[in-house]
Amino acid sequence: MNAEAASQLVQVLEKTTSGDQNELKAAQAFLESAAQSNLPELIRTLSDVLYHGANSAVVRQQAGVQLKNFLYTNDESLRAQYEERWLAMPEEVRNYTKQNVLGTLGTESFRPSAAAQCVQLIAMVELPRAMWPGLLSTLVQNVTNAASTEIMKESTLQAIGYICQDVEPRCMEETANEILTAIVHGMRRDETSNQVKLASTNALLNSLEFTRANFEKDAERHFIMQVVCEATQSEEVQVKVAALQCLVKIMSLYYQYMEAYMGQALFAITLEAMKAETDEVALQGIEFWSNVCDEEVDLQIEASEASEAGRPPEHVSRFYAKGALQFLVPALMSSLTKQDEYDDEDDWNPCKAAGVCLMLLATCCEDDVVPHVLPFVKDNIKHADWRNRDAALMSFGSILEGPDPAQLKPLVEQAMPMLIDLMKDGSVVVKDTAAWTIGRVCELIPEAAINPLTLQPLLEALVTGLASEPRVASNVCWAFTSLADAAYEQAECGDEEETPATYSLSAFFSPIVEKLLWTTDREDAGASNLRAAAYEALMEMVKNSPKDCYDTVQKTTVIILQRLQQVLQMETHIQSQSDRVQFNDLQSLLCATLQSVLRKVEPAHAPAISDTIMTALLQMFQSSTQTRSGGVQEDALMAVATLVEVLGDGFIKYMDAFKPYLLIGLKNTAEYQVCHAAVGLVGDICRAMGGRVAQWTDEVMEVLLSNLGDNSVHRTVKPQILSVFGDIALAVGPEFRKYLEHVLQTLMQASQAQVDRSDYDMLDYLNELREGCLEAYTGIIQGLKGDGTNPSPDLTVVQPHVSYIVQFITVVARDSEHSDASVAASAGLIGDLCAAFGRDIVQLLDVEPISDLLTAGRRSKTTKTKTLSTWATKEIRKLKNATSTAP
Repeated sequence: MNAEAASQLVQVLEKTTSGDQNELKAAQAFLESAAQSNLPELIRTLSDVLYHGANSAVVRQQAGVQLKNFLYTNDESLRAQYEERWLAMPEEVRNYTKQNVLGTLGTESFRPSAAAQCVQLIAMVELPRAMWPGLLSTLVQNVTNAASTEIMKESTLQAIGYICQDVEPRCMEETANEILTAIVHGMRRDETSNQVKLASTNALLNSLEFTRANFEKDAERHFIMQVVCEATQSEEVQVKVAALQCLVKIMSLYYQYMEAYMGQALFAITLEAMKAETDEVALQGIEFWSNVCDEEVDLQIEASEASEAGRPPEHVSRFYAKGALQFLVPALMSSLTKQDEYDDEDDWNPCKAAGVCLMLLATCCEDDVVPHVLPFVKDNIKHADWRNRDAALMSFGSILEGPDPAQLKPLVEQAMPMLIDLMKDGSVVVKDTAAWTIGRVCELIPEAAINPLTLQPLLEALVTGLASEPRVASNVCWAFTSLADAAYEQAECGDEEETPATYSLSAFFSPIVEKLLWTTDREDAGASNLRAAAYEALMEMVKNSPKDCYDTVQKTTVIILQRLQQVLQMETHIQSQSDRVQFNDLQSLLCATLQSVLRKVEPAHAPAISDTIMTALLQMFQSSTQTRSGGVQEDALMAVATLVEVLGDGFIKYMDAFKPYLLIGLKNTAEYQVCHAAVGLVGDICRAMGGRVAQWTDEVMEVLLSNLGDNSVHRTVKPQILSVFGDIALAVGPEFRKYLEHVLQTLMQASQAQVDRSDYDMLDYLNELREGCLEAYTGIIQGLKGDGTNPSPDLTVVQPHVSYIVQFITVVARDSEHSDASVAASAGLIGDLCAAFGRDIVQLLDVEPISDLLTAGRRSKTTKTKTLSTWATKEIRKLKNATSTAP
């Protein structure tokens, strides 16, 4: 672009902030067309406009914004494309642009610096590729040069901070020393500008992950800690907060090095911060101690794992939290009393942070926390000021997890009448916290909740609480959820599998369910997640119901079905997107509740309602397919799975009507949760119907094989598809031969998959993939073997693959990262191979990796793995004995 074009660009940039829509559209159209005709030239000119100080602040800022938009996008799927586009530009344009943005640092009159962001965005692309070699030394020079202006130092430190935040730490480790030099220079006590101090403290916060080598050296660590601790004493609140944020992060990253600083400085600095009037400062003080607790809980876990394995732990806890309890608890109690009556539930403030910190302290310090908290509870639970009553409840509820339940139980039983009483408090905040505390009691110390002395008044208070404000009622629902579970656990029952005849809530069951159903229909049930909480409680009540409540369960089933039908008729009245969202949410909730009641329906009663249920579900599939509501499809598929579970092969009469929707679900790879649910359902249908599924398997197999070959299909679906091949093979037996060649080829490819072993998610995926392959092989071998005493001749088609299958089991066995589930699946397959191929296979299986795998399996803590491994070991032994005694 020549000078004339540049001046035209300046005029256009002035209009990009115009209030006049026409001017704005024209400006955007000009930029788009310039980008299409010659993007490198446009980028070059934008960097010129940004660089030239004679242009107005607005124009320069807009030039920076447009430049950023060509360098970076928030859309992750396009990011690589943007990077490639920058790298493909002529080197001369890239160098010219970089020179301009670097030269702009320190010349802008506005904050934040646009040039600093442009430097960051180019660095994100170039530094990991070892390009732009002189960048960091130039930035450091800008900060440490005595002649640099305040604005130069500030904008450069902003650039350094941005780079530290977004460029991968491993690319920054080599230059950590240089970067730290600049950052610490900006944080010195004699630096007069608070803006420079703030920019450098933020940069330090972003650099902490790659400066481990500096923290490992005493002298360098002392210097960094000194500078940070000094910055926490700044009069400027933003600097103080940023410095405290550094301490919070340092505590998590470098706990092991903190002993020298804790007693001398950190304890006093953070305790003082906790007591500060300014919320941002107090929050960081509290966060510091929450982090200490998190670290020390992890270290306790590490210590117990180490002692189990008979080795010393790698790192040890210094028990800072325990040592500071007597000072921390009063400070936290004080924060708990500073709540706002009209507090927004989403606002994070010191009062909420103090509650979380207290819970973490209880988990970390266990019984030691109780004597520090109880006096405050006793002194404040009847206080005239609602804030103190609320703080007393909150602190009592917060210490229920961590200390020994046996020690807490008498205290809670003693407190129960008081908690019930506070459900009628004049303050909605206190009622809310009382309901939450009772919920915690029901979840954590259930014996105290179902104590016969207080059970009836407790249930009356909770049922009344369902008519309270939504936030209170929502906590009451959660209490019912835990209570139902606890009462069911305690019920007298001869056999673990059997439903108990009665339980402590039986007399109250019907009115509770009635009131929960009423709650789901409240006008204001949309607030505080109340509708979902009430349905959740209803599901738990039904799931955990004894035999003498079956009548109510049946009635509830009918009510839920009627509601589902009513909701489906509302489809035609949907007018807006928010109506659609509510409609979908309600369908999903009713579907989930239907599953819960269906599981309780006795098999003999299921066919009477199954037609109505299936009709409603088919209608849901039809409407959700048209409106592309994946969430509803997924829930409806789960409901069908429950119906299959209850009806068994009685489900066959619905298969023809349902099959089109099952195939739509299997093909819906864009919403992978839907696809995942559909694949799981294929397995359920095979298990329920056995050989009768053969008439539908061709189409299903075609879609499954196509999904496996499609790289865009989400990885969580693939292991499950492999496993379902096993279910289909088991169901159709010899019929599976027509798919065998394809499937065995696919299994061979899947079983050879390799992943990046430093990525734990990918390791989990590898294990799931292998479990899927092992389960597929098991199903195929069992299905082709048949049920007869002697293996069916159909097995011969698998014979050539047996040595590969055993080799694959050996690969799993040798992998030190194999999962418990893959050991179980391997053991099951080994046993089946013995049963199917008899003596011929002993030599292949009697090898060290496999015997080591089975030994590990027999020692597993999981019953399934243990049982299968013991069985497989016996099968091999039987064959070995038969072989050795054979003539």
